[in-house]
Amino acid sequence: MATLFRILLASVVALASLGAITQQVRDGGVTDTEIRIGNLMPYSGALEIFGQIGKAEAAYFEMINERGGINGRKIRFMSYDDLSDAANAMDLTRILVETDNVLLMFGSFGTPENLAVRKYLNERQVPQLFVASGDQDLGEPSLYPWTMGWQPSYREEGRVYANYIQAFYPGKKIVALWENDQFGRDLFKGLVQGLGDVAHNLRVDIAYDVDDQHLDSHISILKQSGAEVFVFAGVPENASKVIRAAAEHGWRPVFIVNQMASSIETVLRPAGTENATGVVTAAFLKDASDPAWKEEQGGWHSFVDKYTKAGGKDDAAAVYGYAAAETLVQVLRQCGNDLSRENVMKQAAALRDYQASALLPGIKINTGGFRPVEQLRLLQFDGRSWQPIGDVLDTAFTGSSGK
Repeated sequence: MATLFRILLASVVALASLGAITQQVRDGGVTDTEIRIGNLMPYSGALEIFGQIGKAEAAYFEMINERGGINGRKIRFMSYDDLSDAANAMDLTRILVETDNVLLMFGSFGTPENLAVRKYLNERQVPQLFVASGDQDLGEPSLYPWTMGWQPSYREEGRVYANYIQAFYPGKKIVALWENDQFGRDLFKGLVQGLGDVAHNLRVDIAYDVDDQHLDSHISILKQSGAEVFVFAGVPENASKVIRAAAEHGWRPVFIVNQMASSIETVLRPAGTENATGVVTAAFLKDASDPAWKEEQGGWHSFVDKYTKAGGKDDAAAVYGYAAAETLVQVLRQCGNDLSRENVMKQAAALRDYQASALLPGIKINTGGFRPVEQLRLLQFDGRSWQPIGDVLDTAFTGSSGK
């Protein structure tokens, strides 16, 4: 596909544009009144549910701007639709850097897309901060000092589930249904590595495409294995379908779902809370639909109002975007008046035990190793709320079965 055609396909989403700003932008995307931030999201296509993250980030920055901005400067969040396509991501990143003149790229979604632009951004020394991917290769400061990840590694999340299974269900038969992309492969690989010598207990695994219309058939096959433990890795909509399908087949295994598909509001309730009771996940963020956090104050209620007006629907995306944007704002505030790209990276790498308000209690951000969140907490759904299982887990120590 030609470059021009890709750009025409990728519609620009003008989120939190702040109105007309006529002051000339200096090199590095900063003026006396403005900070330009670039972002790419799948606002359309098979993964458009995750475009809600961008809407959440836009709403958060709008809230910050109404409160005076960052040291007197307003944030101009320039978020484009890359259709979850790596080639589009490359074209649009060039536009954001070379034409829109952004200070940094922040929170762009997707592993292939972020890997596609990483070399370009590092060569130009443009910060690529808090990318929305759990790929382990997006936190390698010795090779790519301008790229920093955000969430726990997919592979380490898989190891957490493996350790849980071994601790609570030793010797039980295991099956897995995982999304056939880089995310799903990484989580499944972590599961197998974490099981180590008992990986033979994993009797059946099925890889499926995100738009697979045969999930019910997959559930039937997995049930026939006689497994007592079922690990699912995929998008929220499919997680809900799978939980419901298992119940309809009269199958009640120990059900483990990946953290990005564990929202009470958008996954468990649509599946039927009676069907979802007992589901286990490993999370680092609060679930906005969990009544345990209903009384949370601060800026959350103001943010939710703006997020809803921006078209935001998924509460898990709202929390994710809120937490990531809150962390970036902390970095920019630490920069003071030195908003050079070098100082942005310096301050981003200097967060120690930072407790973003949307993180679960006990989970803190440390960026010295360019993996800001390396902790997870096992949770189990009791039909109403998430209940913690044990202590906070540091994913750097979830297992030693190989990297």
